[in-house]
Parts: sequence; structure tokens; C-alpha cells
Amino acid sequence: MTPAGDVFISINNKLVGSGKVTPLKIMPIDGLAVGSDPGGSVGEYAPGYPIQGKAELTLKLLPIKGTPTTKGPLEQIKDEPNLPRVLIIGDSISIAYTIPVREILDTFANIHRPPANCASTKHGLESIDKWLGNKKWDVIHFNWGLHDLKYMGPNGENLADPKLSSNKQQVSIQEYGKNLEKLVKRMKKTGAKLIWRNTTPVPEGSKGRVVGDSDKYNRLASEIMIRYGIPTNDLYSFSKENWDEVGRKANVHFTPQGSKKLATLVTESIVNQLKK
Repeated sequence: MTPAGDVFISINNKLVGSGKVTPLKIMPIDGLAVGSDPGGSVGEYAPGYPIQGKAELTLKLLPIKGTPTTKGPLEQIKDEPNLPRVLIIGDSISIAYTIPVREILDTFANIHRPPANCASTKHGLESIDKWLGNKKWDVIHFNWGLHDLKYMGPNGENLADPKLSSNKQQVSIQEYGKNLEKLVKRMKKTGAKLIWRNTTPVPEGSKGRVVGDSDKYNRLASEIMIRYGIPTNDLYSFSKENWDEVGRKANVHFTPQGSKKLATLVTESIVNQLKK
């Protein structure tokens, strides 16, 4: 028989309901419980027909303040007044950590991102004005890299075999440096505090990319960031050291838990800049 006691229900660490478990005497009947919810979304639920050996559970749900968010990472959010505005720019790695960053900083900052994969620096130069818009940004946390160093076929084939001479990186490392510096200059004009998030590793077996290229592109990016006084959120080192725990096999992407770990590091870097 289920022991008596208090019951608390939490969603995303927020208390949404509470109640009690009351043991029932063993009844000589087995069957399905028939319940009722007289109060709709805020009411009391109690089984109307006890099952042998079970316990009665009575819950009272608490009203939920605000509107529960169901927005995906690419959907645009409405600013909470008086909170700083933060823009996350990046590819699918950043898309995966956008929601957990929003959840952690729910009452601390408005976390925005472009409604798209920001892809390569070439695409960044084509779209940066649209992404920045005309509103004030307090912090911009940005990355380009994995889409620059990936290999493309002569007819636009994505993630082509790097071993074939006909296939080339989408953006060469020389062009990457030039593009990245132009993007940095454009973002600095906003007056926002900038955070460079370096490019995460390419694990063995990943299609269309070469192991070690992230490090090469990061070294060039680091020179640019030092020149412009921009701090680096070093997700590359963290990811490389912990790939078995956070990353996927033969894939540049992270597990859901891995993305949440990245989100904590992203959050720390954003908060540090907002406090300055």
C-alpha cells in the first residue's frame, strides 16, 4: 500500500501543485478507478472508485502565472521591460542551447536569436544587418565556423568528401578571417558587449569535415578577438575534454544533455558581461 504523505508537483523547478496521499483499506474489489475533475484546470482530483491495494490521491493545482512558453528556439520572443537584451548568433550548436539559456536567464535577460541557422561567415555578412535590426543590444554572443570549414562539392553538394580534390571548404580559412573581422566591426557599431564563442570540435568520423580544422579556424579567430579586445567563451576546450559525455559519435552535434551543459557556460559568460 502506498504510504501517506504530502505530494508536490513541479514543472521546470516551479511548484504547480500540491496534495496528499491517503492510504485506503484493502477492498474486496479490483477494477478501474473512475475519477472526476470538478474544477477544470484549477480544481481537485479524487478517484471515485478505489482499487484494491492502492491509495487515494487528492491534488489541488495552483494557478500558473503568465503564459507557459511553447516557443521553439527560432521563434521570436517578446521583451520583458527593463531587462537587458541579449542576442545569440550561431549555427545549429547554438540553436540547441538557446532554449536552456532562456530558461536559466528567464528573469535576468531577454535572450534573442535570429530565426534561422546563421551558418557561415559568408551568410553572416549577407544577413547581419537584418539580424541586428535597429534596437539596442546589451550583449551579443556569437560564433561562425563549422559551416565555414565544411566541404562542399563542385555542384553544391553538402558535406562532401574532403579527400576528393574537386571538393572545397565552403569558406577558406583566409576568407574566413577577413569575413569574421568585417562581422566584428559591424557588431561593435551596436555598442553591445561582444562575446566570441569559439568553434566546437570535429570528432573522428564526422562527414564532410576534417578533424583538427576547428582548432585552425579558432586560432585565427583568436587573433582577431585579441586585437579587438573581445573575450572568448571557450566551448572548444570544454567540448574536446568532455566529448564522450556531451557529444555524439562521428557527429559535430551534441546530445540534449550536452547542449544543456554548453548552455550553463554560455549563461555564465553572458552574466559576467552584463555585470560589468
